[in-house]
Amino acid sequence: MTAPVFVVPGFDADGGRYVLDGPEGRHAVSVKRLQPGEEVVLTDGAGRYAVCEVIGSEGKDRLVVRMSGIGEEAAPNPRITVVQALPKGDRGELAVETMTEVGVDAIVPWQAARCITQWKGDRGLKALGKWRATAREAGKQSRRVRFPEVADAATTKQVAALLADADFAGVLHSDFEHVSEPLATAELPARGEIVLVVGPEGGVSRDELALFEEAGAKAYVLGPSVLRTSTAGTAAAALLLGRTGRWS
Repeated sequence: MTAPVFVVPGFDADGGRYVLDGPEGRHAVSVKRLQPGEEVVLTDGAGRYAVCEVIGSEGKDRLVVRMSGIGEEAAPNPRITVVQALPKGDRGELAVETMTEVGVDAIVPWQAARCITQWKGDRGLKALGKWRATAREAGKQSRRVRFPEVADAATTKQVAALLADADFAGVLHSDFEHVSEPLATAELPARGEIVLVVGPEGGVSRDELALFEEAGAKAYVLGPSVLRTSTAGTAAAALLLGRTGRWS
């Protein structure tokens, strides 16, 4: 799917004609400068989409298109959720952006014990909003029609509950003295839910790891080097997507 993607709240159209307006319409008309005959994709970000032909524009913020049909992309299997410990600065948005681009299905922000960044009050809500906006924009840029869900920030106990319910539960662990398995050779399910935890720069604490292992998770390593928390999730997700056949 190479046509530009725009997000719409619904697909109500009169005779196949649809007017894309608001910020999305302005971007299509004034930034993309789309012309009659070009193709665009409209999506709700949850799997429903319509491939459309541009008819023309009205003013600077209304793109008129003709829908050729509405489709729905099946939910992926297995589903991949990455629990991402909060990185410093804007590295959180970087992690969300690249994980969205490779195809992660859900992202759970996690306030780990060793996180320097703290999401509290209005600051936390603002940061969560940035993560969700980043996932939306990265979903559009990467031509996805099913964007990743960005959950509310989770506590360690809530993460443990997610791991307990998963068909595959793993924790990326940077302590090479701890017994860990290579993620590249882990036995993965063909269907169901994969949940992978990415710790903070300081690593997953012993208490956290013990709780996660009690919930059924195993410790894994990606390779001989230690990746930043903002890149580890993307690298691991790419490995899982290839090994599960979703990139076949």
